[in-house]
Amino acid sequence: MKKFATVFFLITCACAAQTATVPPSAPAVPPRTIPALPPSSTVTPSDDNYKSHANFNHQCEAQVAGMKGKPVDVIFIGDSITQNFINSPTDRWPMAGKEVWDKHYASRNVLNFGVGADRTENVLWRMDHMDIRDFRPRVAVIMIGTNNTRVPADAIATGVKAVVKKTQDTFPGVKIILVSILPNARATQKMADANRVIQTFGDDRTVFYFDLASKMPREGDNWKGVGRDHLHLTQEGYELWASEMEPLLSKLLSSGS
Repeated sequence: MKKFATVFFLITCACAAQTATVPPSAPAVPPRTIPALPPSSTVTPSDDNYKSHANFNHQCEAQVAGMKGKPVDVIFIGDSITQNFINSPTDRWPMAGKEVWDKHYASRNVLNFGVGADRTENVLWRMDHMDIRDFRPRVAVIMIGTNNTRVPADAIATGVKAVVKKTQDTFPGVKIILVSILPNARATQKMADANRVIQTFGDDRTVFYFDLASKMPREGDNWKGVGRDHLHLTQEGYELWASEMEPLLSKLLSSGS
């Protein structure tokens, strides 16, 4: 009888173990992922703007040649908005900023590397084919993307990212001021969407995002500091750019980097 009781007890325990309710584990929550941009290598450098606007490129080549053998502490990289910074305004074309450039940068070692009509892929081509590798700028000011109107906002941002990477590869240790794409009537929303991605490229260590677009609010049918073509800057716009960026530029130049 004692043996039977022992066997019965063991069977009862085994059945209880099999029928016990085990609380189900909580379903695994997948980590939040942010879709990655295509790698910068997917942006193919292009010389089409060099072929169609040779005069714009020749001005840039002259700027580069004029700085050979001289120190370059700052390089401005961009399109016509950058290039017009060193042009004098005229009655026919008031959207230029040489007076502002001379006021803020003539006494500094600054190279203007802007070319009208450039897209991100054109800048990549120029950085490979213009003789700039001997320069050692401490700061690069990049504003590019406004002419990439035929591609989606994420593709514009990818191109900007490629220009940032190319700049870092060309000038090791350079600090980058990445300026937001400015509003323009051709693709206002698209450029705003691109800026939302571009701003994430700033890490405040090597790349510093500078939101100039937010400092140019809408005024009637245009934006503060933007010219009659709703794209290029007036002298007011150039002064706004230079003065608002000055604290950051001065800080980076004085940091010894």
